[in-house]
Amino acid sequence: MSASKLAWLDLPPFTHAAGRVQLPGSKSISNRVLLLAALCDGATVLTGLLDSDDTQVMIDALRVLGCDVQRPWQGRADAVRIQGVGGRLAQATSHAPADLFLGNAGTAMRPLTAALALAGARATVRGVPRMHERPIGDLVDALQAVGCGVTYLGQSGYPPLAIAPSTLALDAPIAVRGDVSSQFLTALLLALPMASMGRSQPIVVDVLGELISKPYVDITLKLLARFGVQVQRQGWQRFVIAPDSRYTSPGTLPVEADASSASYFVALGALCAPDAANPPSNSEGPGLRIDGVGEDSIQGDIRFVDAARAMGAVVHSAADHLRVQRGAWPLKAIDLDCNHIPDAAMTLAVMALYADGPSTLRNIASWRVKETDRIHAMATELRKLGAGVDEGPDWLRITPPASPAHWRAAAIHTYDDHRVAMCFSLAALNPAGLPVRILDPACVAKTFPTYFDALFSVTQPAAADIPVITIDGPSASGKGTLAAELAQKLGYHFLDSGSLYRAAALAAGQQGVPIDTAHEAQLGAMAAALPIRFSHQRTWLADQDVTEALRTEATGADASRISALPAVRQGLLQLQHAFRRAPGLVADGRDMGTVIFPEAALKVFLTASAQTRAERRHKQLISKGISAKLEGLMQDLTERDARDASRQAAPLKPAQDALMLDNSTQSVDESITWVMQQWQRVRPF
Repeated sequence: MSASKLAWLDLPPFTHAAGRVQLPGSKSISNRVLLLAALCDGATVLTGLLDSDDTQVMIDALRVLGCDVQRPWQGRADAVRIQGVGGRLAQATSHAPADLFLGNAGTAMRPLTAALALAGARATVRGVPRMHERPIGDLVDALQAVGCGVTYLGQSGYPPLAIAPSTLALDAPIAVRGDVSSQFLTALLLALPMASMGRSQPIVVDVLGELISKPYVDITLKLLARFGVQVQRQGWQRFVIAPDSRYTSPGTLPVEADASSASYFVALGALCAPDAANPPSNSEGPGLRIDGVGEDSIQGDIRFVDAARAMGAVVHSAADHLRVQRGAWPLKAIDLDCNHIPDAAMTLAVMALYADGPSTLRNIASWRVKETDRIHAMATELRKLGAGVDEGPDWLRITPPASPAHWRAAAIHTYDDHRVAMCFSLAALNPAGLPVRILDPACVAKTFPTYFDALFSVTQPAAADIPVITIDGPSASGKGTLAAELAQKLGYHFLDSGSLYRAAALAAGQQGVPIDTAHEAQLGAMAAALPIRFSHQRTWLADQDVTEALRTEATGADASRISALPAVRQGLLQLQHAFRRAPGLVADGRDMGTVIFPEAALKVFLTASAQTRAERRHKQLISKGISAKLEGLMQDLTERDARDASRQAAPLKPAQDALMLDNSTQSVDESITWVMQQWQRVRPF
C-alpha cells in the first residue's frame, strides 16, 4: 500500500500484534554519514541507508556539489556508493552559486550550512515554508563570529540563507548555544575538521547554556571517529578538534536501523495482547520482534526502551533486535524527563492514553522548534481522542480517557510531521474499538515511507472491523474502473471478483478442463486454489500477467458460464474473503453486497443504460484494434444481463441496502466523488 497520494488513511481498531518487523535505517545516522562520506577523499559504501525524503534531499544536494552518488549499489536498494570531494565543496560553486532545496530536513539544512560556509562555497539553502520557521540563528551567529559569509534572505534567524566565500578566524574558541537544538553543535562538529586541515592548532567549540539532546551529539562523535576524526569532549561544554584532522573513509559502513522508529513498535508490543490462536504468518514466537536495532545502539532514542519498561512493557534485547510483549495492564503512568529522547518521547504521549493515571513528560522544549510545534500539536490531537491535556512551555501532562465510553473517533491532523502520523496510529488500539483517521499519511515518507505497510503486517484487526465497500452492477457498467480508482484513493485493497471468474475460466482453458456441470467439482477445487493477485492495475495468475487475456470477449463469456456453477462459487468464496485485510477493501462484482460481503459498510449498485454500456465497450475494443459492431455488443449485453439476473446461484440484483448509482452521464471522477461523499457520510469522523 502506498500512502503517497492519500488525503487520509482510516485505521481499523487493532486488537492483537505479533510477528516480525524490519526497521528502516536511522535518519540521524544516514544524513550524518552521507555528509561525512562526501567530505572524504575516496569512495565510501553505505549499507542499510534510510530511503526517505530527508535522505533524498541530502543526496540531491551532494550531487549538485560534485559528489558522484550511486544508488542502488551492486543491486542493493539500501546501499549507496559516494565518491567524496574532500574539502573541495566550493569547487562546484566557483562559477555560479548552488541552489539547494532541503525540504523540511533539519539534519540536512544545519550540517550543510556549516559545511558550505566553512568550505567557502557559494550557495543558497532553502526549504519548505515550515523549514523557514525553524530557527537557525544560533548556528549562523557561530559561523559569522569566525568570519563565514552567511546572510539571511528572509526573516533574521531563519532560512533561507545565502552563503559566500570569506576569510576564517578559527584561533579563538567558537561559541554556540546548545539549549535550543543540538543540531547546531552537530553541524559544527561535522564540518570543522574540514577547516582544520593544514592547521597546527586545534579548533575549540564551547557550548553556551545547557546542552539538550546529548545522545544525538554522542552519535555525531562516534561517527566522526569512524571517519578518522577524534574529538576530545570536556564534559558537554567544550569540544576540541585536533590540528590537521582529516576525514578517512571507513570503506564500507553499515547504518543502524532507526531507534526512533522502533519506538512505535515497542509501544505496539506493549499495548497489544498477542493472539496465540491466530498469529500473523511471519510470527516467530510470542510478542513482537523488531529487527535492526538492539539496546547497544549508538542512538540515544534506544533509551525509549527504559521508559516503555517503566510503563510496564516486557522488552528482551539482542544485539540486532528487540522482542516486546505486554506486561502491566493498564500501563503505569510516568513522570519523566524526556530531554534524552526528544523524538521518541512523542510515542510516550500516546502510550499515556492507556495508563492508569496522568503522565507528565518534562524538558521537551525542543518540541516547539521541530517539524511543527509538537507540544501544541500533540495536545490538540490527544484532546480529540478524549484525553485531558495540560501543556506548558516545556512539558505535557496527559490524563487518559476515564473509560472506553469516553474515547472518541478522531481525524488526526498531522501538521506535515511524520512522527505525529506514526505515533497516533497507536490510538487504533483504543478499548472502545473505534477507527482512527490519519490525515496526510504520506508525511511518513520523511523517515519511514513503508510505515503503514509494516504496521499492517504485524497487527490483527478483527475481520468485522475491517471496512468493506462493495460496487456491484451489470457487465460494462464501469464498476471495475470505479472500484480500482476508489481503492487507490482510500489506500484499500482491491478485489475484482469479475477477474476471479475470468481467471478461473482462463485457468480451466489452460489446463484443458471443460466448463460444464460434469467437471464442476474439478473446477471448484481449481478455483479455491487460484493464485491470483492485483498489482498496479494489472492482474497476475501466479507469475503470469493475464490482464489482457482476461479482457477478451471469449474469456468474458466463459466467465459468465463458470460463475453459474455452485462449486466454483464456493471455491472462490474463501478466496474472496481473504482479500479483506487492513486497512480496508473495495470489492466489485455482481454479488459482492448480496452474497460475499452482506455486512459491508457501504454498498453501491452501479448501472447504466444498455446503449451507454454498449458504446463504452465498443470504444474500448476499437481502441485496441479489435473489430466490433455496436448492435452485436448491445445484444450480447442484453442477453448477458438476462442470464445473470435469472441464474439460480446469486442472481444479479441490488442488495436491499445498496445505494443506486446510474452513471450513464457521469465521468469516472464524478462517480468517485459521489461514492466518496457517501463513504464520508457513514464514517464516524
